[in-house]
Amino acid sequence: MKPAALIPLILALGLTACAPAPAPLPFKGSDISAENFGADFSLTTHDGKPVSLSGYKGKVVALFFGYTHCPDICPTTLLEYAGAMKQLGKDSEQVQVLFVSVDAKRDTPAVLAGYVPHFDARFIGLSGSEAELKTAAGHFKVVSQVLPTAGGGYLIDHSAGSYLLDKSGKLRVYEPYGTPLDTLAHDIRLLLD
Repeated sequence: MKPAALIPLILALGLTACAPAPAPLPFKGSDISAENFGADFSLTTHDGKPVSLSGYKGKVVALFFGYTHCPDICPTTLLEYAGAMKQLGKDSEQVQVLFVSVDAKRDTPAVLAGYVPHFDARFIGLSGSEAELKTAAGHFKVVSQVLPTAGGGYLIDHSAGSYLLDKSGKLRVYEPYGTPLDTLAHDIRLLLD
């Protein structure tokens, strides 16, 4: 190839390299797109089917870790997501809310089946062995600690935020506990476009 023929190619490559990076999306939650954590995991759905997180690619995933005996944080967060799904209307068909248990001892698939769908029939509860749940939580920097209560019971103190993953399965947004449903719907909608 003659050197004069290379000039258009070099110019084209140079212009491509100088193209500006796309502007970050205006999330209301914390944009964690540049963070390097979150990984695939495999658990069991509340109807007894084995699934992996990567099996939900093609949908925006809202991922929340909690437990069914949680007195306040978990039901509040699930109610906020239920409200966000209503606000999204038809677009909610492209969203999957996953509630991952941090309580392997009590949160069997049957227990999750009697709890999670009450917030929205499309929500899926995930359970597994203690080791499986600990691995899944660890991938998302979720921590939990058992707190014994009078009478031999216990509560679990756990990380209270939730995560949004885009349709390709990439971790994009952290939503702290108490995020209003309008904010959740706004951030989910950005990931749907």
